[in-house]
Amino acid sequence: MKISEAWRELRERIDLDEYDARWDKLAEQGEQVHGEVDFVVGFGPSEVLDAGCGTGRVAIELDRRGVVVVGVDGDPEMLARARQRAPKLIWIEADLADLDLGRLFDVVVMAGNILPFVDPPSRPDVVAACARHLRSGGHLVTGAGLQAGWPVVEEYDAWCADVGLEAVERFASWDRHPWAPDARYAVSVHRLP
Repeated sequence: MKISEAWRELRERIDLDEYDARWDKLAEQGEQVHGEVDFVVGFGPSEVLDAGCGTGRVAIELDRRGVVVVGVDGDPEMLARARQRAPKLIWIEADLADLDLGRLFDVVVMAGNILPFVDPPSRPDVVAACARHLRSGGHLVTGAGLQAGWPVVEEYDAWCADVGLEAVERFASWDRHPWAPDARYAVSVHRLP
């Protein structure tokens, strides 16, 4: 997986202290900051792979709720932050496109615009690698914005179908707002039969 130029540019502008502090501040103000986790735990998983875990916000909350979780990311600075925040969790620096952890999960989640920031030719490879880590009946759950230059839902559905995943449902947000073609965000659920 090659990181896209768009991610490199964005990452140069991200201050990790500010990035984490933004979520903490929203939580202090009473905002729901764990919609992704609420969504994922709805599947009743015992083990989850957080693919593209960043600084660990989703993985840490999944762990707090009793789910065994492994976080994987290709950004060493973000992973260092995740390790600092939750040193007992498993954090792996790896390329998602050729990921092979040698284990299976009930859910693989790509929670925050992971695929859009992957170099376009590697996007199908990332989907395939995530699918290889699913148990039979497991779910791949992906949330991403829909904007120019980013994958459209038809492309994503095709990549999933190519690796044997079945489309289950799609929403316009993590709190399950109904999907419509003019939505600016998609939470897509695919299942390994």
